[in-house]
Amino acid sequence: MDLQDQLKHLFPDHTSEDVSEEKASKDQSLWLQDDPIICKYEKRKGKPITILVGYTGAVEDFKKLAKMLKQKLSVGGSFKDDKIIIQGDYRDKIMQILKDKGFNVKRVGG
Repeated sequence: MDLQDQLKHLFPDHTSEDVSEEKASKDQSLWLQDDPIICKYEKRKGKPITILVGYTGAVEDFKKLAKMLKQKLSVGGSFKDDKIIIQGDYRDKIMQILKDKGFNVKRVGG
């Protein structure tokens, strides 16, 4: 008798929720657009940054996307004026992550 069976025996009215399905549904809830997201490279005060512009979906979806990118790359960044600003030059990695999610991405500059 494993742990799940023991819990079902102790709490027969409880229905278990699958956490992995809930996590997967959060990633799939982002609205995919036809127009490409523009990935730019700039230097501000001598430091490289990557800027993502052009998402036409909801602001909350864009914020979720920014958070997900920062976590996957383990870098800092911010979300301001409908732009995602990532610290460092991560254009190639960001473009690959977004393409895997199903977005169209266009590289601009450099």
